[in-house]
Amino acid sequence: MSKFITMSKMPLKVFAEPWNPHDYMKKGVKWLLEHAAAGLFLDPGLGKTSITLAAFKMLKRRGVARKALVIAPIRAVYDVWPEEIKKWRDFNELTYVILHGPNKEERLAEDVDLYLINPEGVPWLLDRPPRVWRDLGFDTLVIDELSKWKNSQGVRFKQLKKFLDDFDRRWGLTGTPAANGLVDLFGQMYMLDLGRSLGRYITHYRLTYFTNPDNMGWKWVPKVGGAKEAIYERIKPVALRMEDRDYLELPDIVPLWVPLKLPPKARKLYDTLEDELIAEIEAGLVVAANAAAAGTKLWQICNGGLYIGDDIAAKVAGKAQRDATVIHDVKTNWLRELVDELQGEPLLVCYQFNHDLDRLLAEFPDTPCFGSNRMVNSNIQARWNRGELPLVFGQQDSIAHALNLQGANARHIAHYSLTWNLETFEQVLRRIRRQGNTAARVFQHLPYMVDTTDEDRRYALRAKASGQKALLDALKIRRGLK
Repeated sequence: MSKFITMSKMPLKVFAEPWNPHDYMKKGVKWLLEHAAAGLFLDPGLGKTSITLAAFKMLKRRGVARKALVIAPIRAVYDVWPEEIKKWRDFNELTYVILHGPNKEERLAEDVDLYLINPEGVPWLLDRPPRVWRDLGFDTLVIDELSKWKNSQGVRFKQLKKFLDDFDRRWGLTGTPAANGLVDLFGQMYMLDLGRSLGRYITHYRLTYFTNPDNMGWKWVPKVGGAKEAIYERIKPVALRMEDRDYLELPDIVPLWVPLKLPPKARKLYDTLEDELIAEIEAGLVVAANAAAAGTKLWQICNGGLYIGDDIAAKVAGKAQRDATVIHDVKTNWLRELVDELQGEPLLVCYQFNHDLDRLLAEFPDTPCFGSNRMVNSNIQARWNRGELPLVFGQQDSIAHALNLQGANARHIAHYSLTWNLETFEQVLRRIRRQGNTAARVFQHLPYMVDTTDEDRRYALRAKASGQKALLDALKIRRGLK
C-alpha cells in the first residue's frame, strides 16, 4: 500500500476540532438526508462540503450508504475535501482516496468511504465492463461545483449520464447554478433527478420555456407569461437555496468601475479589426476568421496584447503557445498606480490570457502566480493567508474554485481582464469575500476600456447577475427562507 493511501486512511484526530454546525447547516444536512436527488445551491463559505460529509456519515452509520464518488475540481479534490475531513473531529473516521495520478487504479481498489476524482478523470473511471463497475459499489454520487455539468451535449456529460441510475442518491453542490442563464439549469438538474423536473431532453426544455428571438443557437430567452416562474416551481422539490448574507457577517462589496481609453494607435487597430475583420500591425497581419474570433481579438486588445497567428501554426512550429505582441500598456500602468496607492495592502489580480501574464510579470517581476501545480498553489495560498504576499496573480477561470484566500483579511481584488462569465466573476470574488474575512469591505477594482467590448462585458455581467438573482430569490421565497 502506498504511503499516500496509508495516510489518507488513517483517522486524523490531531488538532481536529468538533464540528458545531449552525442552524442553516443542520437544515442542509436534513435536506440531503430527506432527498435522494438534492441540490445545495449555497453561496461559497456556507460549508457545503462539511454539510455533505455530515449527511453521508449519518447515512453510513444507518447502513443505507457505503461508498461515495465525489466529482470535484482538481484543487477541491486535493485540498478542500481532505482538509475538511482532517479539520473536523466528527469526520476523522471517514476514509478517502484521490483518484488522480499514476497510482489511481491501485487507489480505486482500496476499500474506503470516499473516492475523490476530478471531472477530467471520469472517463477513465467509467471505461470498464459493467460487472466491474457494479462491483465498485458506489451508492452515492456527489458533484461538487455542479454548474460545470451544465452542458448536456458535452461528451463528459453523456458518458456519466449512462451511469446515473446506478447511484441510490445524487447530490449536487453549487453557488452559481444559472450564472449565464436559465438554460444552464437543464444539465445540472438532469444530473440529480434524471429529468424529472425539467424533462429528459434539452430540445424539449428549450421549446417549452424559451424563445430564440434572433435565431442564434446560444441566445435563449425565457418566454413571457410565466416561463421563469414555471422553471422555479419545477426545481423547487430538488434545490435548496441559502445565501451567505442571510447567515454570515461578510464584508460589503464595493465595485469601483474605472473608465480607461485606448491610445490612438490601439484605437485605430481596434476599429479596423472590428469593421473589417483584418488589420495590419508591425508584428504581422491580424485576421479574424469570423465575428466570434474578432470578438476574442478585440478582448485581447482591450487588455493590451494580441496573439499573432493561430494554434495550428504554433504547433507545427513546435511552440508551446502562440506568439503575442504588446499593443498598449494602459491597464498595466493603471495597475501600477493602484499597487503604489495600496502601499503593500494585499491585492489579488485576475487576468485572462497568457500574454496578459507576460506583461504583468514584466512590470511586477517575481510576483507569485497561481498555476497548474497544486503544491505551488498551496504554498501561495498559505503565504497569502499569513499576510506575506502584497501582490498575487491568477488566471480567473483557474482560480474561481477551491481556494480560500480570506486569511489575510484581504480587501482588494483587481479584474485586469473583464470576463463574460458571471460564474467566474462571482466565484473569484468569493475566494476573498468569505467567512473568516473580518474586513468591513471588499473593493473590486474594475478597469474597462470605454467604447469597446469591455463595456459589453460590463453590461452583460449586470444582466446575468440580475437573472440569476431572480432564480435564487424565487427558490428562497418558495421555501419561506426570505
